[in-house]
Amino acid sequence: MSSCFDQATVLITGNTGFKGSWLSIWLMHLGARVVGLSSNIPTDPSHYVTAGLERRIEHVWGDIRDLKTCRDVMTHHRPDFVFHLAAQPLVRHSYLEPHETFVTNTMGTLNMLEAMRVCRHRCVGVFITSDKCYDNVEQVWGYRENDRLGGRDPYSGSKGAAELVIRSYIASFFNRDSLISVAVGRAGNVIGGGDWAVDRIIPDAIRSWSRGAVLTIRNPKATRPWQHVLEPLSGYLTLASRLTTDPEMIGEAFNFGPAADQNHSVQELLEEMRRHWPGGAWQDVSDPGAVHEAGLLKLCCDKALHQLGWQPLLRFPETVAMTAHWYRSFHEGNRNMWELTRSQIELYQEQDRQRGRIW
Repeated sequence: MSSCFDQATVLITGNTGFKGSWLSIWLMHLGARVVGLSSNIPTDPSHYVTAGLERRIEHVWGDIRDLKTCRDVMTHHRPDFVFHLAAQPLVRHSYLEPHETFVTNTMGTLNMLEAMRVCRHRCVGVFITSDKCYDNVEQVWGYRENDRLGGRDPYSGSKGAAELVIRSYIASFFNRDSLISVAVGRAGNVIGGGDWAVDRIIPDAIRSWSRGAVLTIRNPKATRPWQHVLEPLSGYLTLASRLTTDPEMIGEAFNFGPAADQNHSVQELLEEMRRHWPGGAWQDVSDPGAVHEAGLLKLCCDKALHQLGWQPLLRFPETVAMTAHWYRSFHEGNRNMWELTRSQIELYQEQDRQRGRIW
């Protein structure tokens, strides 16, 4: 797989974010020239800064909500691959800023598609939406890629709308004879070292526990498809690689989530984290009148297994242990997280090789 990225130019939108920064490091490890497009560094601290990516990749400061910016980046850098991750990623923030959420997540996606449409060079695009693009009726079985799209909250709605835009562009412009090959990745709830976003369980826990405070939790019974950040990223890379050789993958959407028996509640996640962070405490402050968030969400990833040969590697305890190790190292004074991040990527690749996958 790595051969298709070696010496390739790869554009990552949202490269300063949590997943974008991990993906940048992995692609550099595979030999790619990484170009990033982001409007800001979304958190302080950030994985992008602590891993030293500011001096390691070519970065373009720009906003995906501006079509000219997207076109200029595509024209100037002529990427072989595009990973579109840039987004407003938070459900609760989407209630505060619904217009910003829709413009960023839906129109930003449209702008990147349009910028790719007018390209005159061959390019593979993997557009990342979310497991929350599905119309979640809190069913006990996992959502499949052909289930109905929707979403009650603005964030979920914006991701469902983005999927419709992608589908239209693929049907209208990105056929098998096109220079552009596009597919979609949908990931579950991602954890891992270096995430400091607000209103996410692990970052909130680390902020509280590192100063000896009690973490307050609003929905401890909620169940999510938790997975380490490297799991969906391995799926995105697999999908991009397949798009270079298999036209059957054009226009397809794939779920990337944990094994069916690896869904866990917020409470179970925190109790597992506490094993690696002695003294960490939390309390339930559930509010029945709070804004809606789904209590149950599962993904079915059978399609990725059968069509891409992809399956999750890490069990839940391993996922939490890797995450906690990264944060413990940072908390104990390590401010150069480049090497630790690379070592976790190398460990993941080695475990995957032992299972028969070639990187």
